[in-house]
Amino acid sequence: MLRLRSSLLRSRTFSGRLKAQAADEKMALDNLIFAQCILYFLAFVFGFIAVVPLSENTEDFGGKCLLFTRGMWQNENITVSKQRFIVEEWGPESSCSFSTFVGIASLILSAVQAWRLLFILCKGHDDTIVSVGFNLWCDSITESGTMPNSCEELQDTDLELGLDNSAFYDQFAIAQVMILVS
Repeated sequence: MLRLRSSLLRSRTFSGRLKAQAADEKMALDNLIFAQCILYFLAFVFGFIAVVPLSENTEDFGGKCLLFTRGMWQNENITVSKQRFIVEEWGPESSCSFSTFVGIASLILSAVQAWRLLFILCKGHDDTIVSVGFNLWCDSITESGTMPNSCEELQDTDLELGLDNSAFYDQFAIAQVMILVS
C-alpha cells in the first residue's frame, strides 16, 4: 500500500513538473510571438512612411521619376547669374513604380503577418495541427505523464517500432517553433 502511494505521489509530482515546464515554454513562445508582432507592426509603419512620400513625389513630378535622372545646371543669361536645371534624360518610370510597389507589398504583407500573429497570440497556438498531433503523440508514449521519462527523454529510447525514433522530439520541437515564427 505504501509503495503504491509513493508511486502515485511521484507520478503526480513528475506530472506537475511537466505542466510547469510546459507553462514556461508557452510563456517564452508567447513572448517570441509578441516580439514578432511588434516587429511586423513596425515594418507596417515604416512601409507606410516610405510609400507616402514616394507616391506624393510621383504625383508632384507628373508621373516622371527622378531616380536615375540626368541633368545639369545652365545659366539662363550670361549677364544675369540666374541658373536653371535642365533635365537631359528622365529616369525610367519603372524605377519609381517598382519602389512604390515594394513599399505597398511590404505594407500589406507586414499587416497580414502582424494580424495573424496577434490572432495566434490571443486565440492560443495549441490549435495548430502540428502542436495538437505532437502533444497527442507525447501523451501516448508517456502515458499522459505517468511514465518517469518525458517525451524528450523517450526519443533516446528504442520504441521497437522498426523506425528511427532517435530525433523525433527535436524535429517536431523545431518544426513547431518555425511554423509559429514564420
